[in-house]
Amino acid sequence: MSAHSNPPSQHPTYLRSHTFHGLAPGPRLLVTGAVHGNETCGTRAITQLLDEIDRGELSIERGTVTFVPITNPLAYRLKQRMGERNLNRNMAPSAIPQDFEDRIANVLCPLLDAHDVLLDLHSFHTGGAPFVMIGPQNNHGPLEPFAHAAEEMQLALHTGPHRIVEGWLDTYSRGVKRRAQAASTSAGSERAQSLVTDPNYGVGTTEYMRSRGGYGVTLECGQHDDPAAVGVARHAILQTLGLLGLIAQPPAPEPAEREILRLVEVVDRDHAGDTFAREWRSFDPVKRGEVIGTRQGGEPITAPVDGFVVFPNPRSEAGQEWFYFAQRRA
Repeated sequence: MSAHSNPPSQHPTYLRSHTFHGLAPGPRLLVTGAVHGNETCGTRAITQLLDEIDRGELSIERGTVTFVPITNPLAYRLKQRMGERNLNRNMAPSAIPQDFEDRIANVLCPLLDAHDVLLDLHSFHTGGAPFVMIGPQNNHGPLEPFAHAAEEMQLALHTGPHRIVEGWLDTYSRGVKRRAQAASTSAGSERAQSLVTDPNYGVGTTEYMRSRGGYGVTLECGQHDDPAAVGVARHAILQTLGLLGLIAQPPAPEPAEREILRLVEVVDRDHAGDTFAREWRSFDPVKRGEVIGTRQGGEPITAPVDGFVVFPNPRSEAGQEWFYFAQRRA
């Protein structure tokens, strides 16, 4: 190293993307991995497919596809979910960025704006089968107006998993209101409190895409360290490319069976002493009145009706989401 060279920056200074333009017109697809830095199955699947494109084994013939293998490079470098905050909450451009994720959003949001469809690849902390998350039904309401429910459902069905989950932003909106009411007595920094009580807090990549007139799905490919999750991500990318006609290979048929669940509640961890009744896996069924966890003070948290535990996170920080509760769509 020369005397005039600078040491490596503590924080990454760029976001890498790879764009391919087919020579025939078609849709514009964005595929993202590692929005959370410890969720790397999408990164690995994207890297495999980039190599295949470079070797001429996979050809983009129509439209445009952009791959972002590492969407949060700071969290990825740290091998943890977040860098300075959760990138997949409060997704919006910032005139005055407050943290690393704000700066990433200032690059990522215009990238989302420039595409029509999003496939966002994730994984989860505890065990369980892969599933895919969709947005609302078509509506003109104030929370999440939407006009592409049919296209989004078709995309979700072709990604592979038979289980589809809806109701994210509506559930989050209720959680934000509850956090705002409790903000004056909650622990945590002023910045953390301002984030979790922001009405925009539930908006991540797919919600932002819908707000800009597009559509997209979040695919939860499996447990973080499950090697099979890479294959789930790879299959979904190829299916999406085929469904949209960007490659010549048509997609495989959608699953014959499907299960649609709706998130109805998000439960925050109030204190580090809050504990689960057992080691839950996503979509473990619970009966009405069954104990899911216990607050530090001894108060039990029970299932309000028959349903399912979703996204249980025993390492959740105080003031953050601890688990979700879901029911089958009526």
